[in-house]
Amino acid sequence: MPASALAGIQSQSLRQLLEKLKKFVCIDAPIVGVVGLGKPCTDVQASAETARLAAASAINALHLLGKKQDLKVKFDHLGHGVGTSEGAHLSTYAYDELKGADNKASPVTVSAMEGAFEKDEWHVGSVLAQSQNYARHFMETPANYMTPTIFSNNAVEIFKGIPNVTVTVRNSDFMEEKKMGSFLSVSRGSEQPPKLLEVHYNGGVAGTKPLAFVGKGVTFDSGGISLKPPTDMALMKGDMGGAACVLGATWGIAKLGVPINLCTVIPLTENMPSGRATKPGDVVIAMNGKTIEVDNTDAEGRLILADAIYYASTTFKPHSLVELSTLTGAMVVALGFPFAGKLEAAGEKSGDPFWRMPLSEKYKKQISSHVADLKNVGGRTGGSCTAAIFLKEFVPTIPTAEGSDEPAKLALDYAHVDIAGVMEQSGASGYLAKGMTGRPTRSLIAYAQSL
Repeated sequence: MPASALAGIQSQSLRQLLEKLKKFVCIDAPIVGVVGLGKPCTDVQASAETARLAAASAINALHLLGKKQDLKVKFDHLGHGVGTSEGAHLSTYAYDELKGADNKASPVTVSAMEGAFEKDEWHVGSVLAQSQNYARHFMETPANYMTPTIFSNNAVEIFKGIPNVTVTVRNSDFMEEKKMGSFLSVSRGSEQPPKLLEVHYNGGVAGTKPLAFVGKGVTFDSGGISLKPPTDMALMKGDMGGAACVLGATWGIAKLGVPINLCTVIPLTENMPSGRATKPGDVVIAMNGKTIEVDNTDAEGRLILADAIYYASTTFKPHSLVELSTLTGAMVVALGFPFAGKLEAAGEKSGDPFWRMPLSEKYKKQISSHVADLKNVGGRTGGSCTAAIFLKEFVPTIPTAEGSDEPAKLALDYAHVDIAGVMEQSGASGYLAKGMTGRPTRSLIAYAQSL
């Protein structure tokens, strides 16, 4: 653009903009997209989220052009390399493998402009995004294509070739041997056999205590005998969102080589009504010996998590355990113990903020039973908190001195994160399309990186 072309333009701001646009003339591409990033920002987390959204807006704009051929998009840095890569890879995800060729989305390949990124920035962002996309894929897949067995088989596949990872799939005989009566009570009504999936990643110093993830893996939740209403029941294919997110996070942690040890335990089952199904009023015995009155079979998640939490805690002796589940419909619940601040910081870093809810022993009164040690539901109020206090009963404690009135302290740091409220979104927003979100997979990775 010759200087004479700018001479007649009176607006200084327009002249400055045109000067900036001159460098795009030399780019060898049929379409050049320019995205505004707003005012310069010194907040790294805000810059990362801006970059994610900017990258996504570019992809969304290309889709609006109605292009049907394959798209190849190269990205500039956009102020935060990892965030740009995350936004680009998250916004190109589409679940369409069950659609015919004419109905599939146009393939989009994203890459970095040469010399625009620092070493590994684009790669790290792509791994973080792929971790969440794995979670989205597992959650979005219809339940007849994502049974406990298929989930386990797919998990084995995605970890192939990644060093320091061991995947173990356990059957119901193992659960019987371990006396996981709470978990098994949920699986009785289904024709699909339950599975207990374990993924161990040893990237830290040998012999050091691991971090533990536990994720609720109900691959379809009909409610059991306490049958759910039909409205939106199809969304219950995503009731294994906790399992999908911890699996995706584990993959990302292993792929990035985060220097920690990690054990991930995922109980997998369907919750279905049948002549063999657990009935309201039945009493089951959990692995830790506590008896549970099943007041409502649609509160099944806490039943499978009870045994999984106790198994992971007592078998692998982690220093911390984070449990993720689509449990009660609360927005997001992080039960704080000493490391709540690290979880909150990880959420801020990833653009998935946590909200801490109260955990008081007073809620325990609501889950008392006159025929068992506990019942699996509380009253009409405080559902998130009563679910959390129920699960806390299965975290090992440090014995108190004889005669002490002090409540027993947990033997490890523990957090319950309820993701039911962010399981799916009804329309596209930012870098996530309509459907299952896979949140907060990247936050779990960020938390692991902070240890």
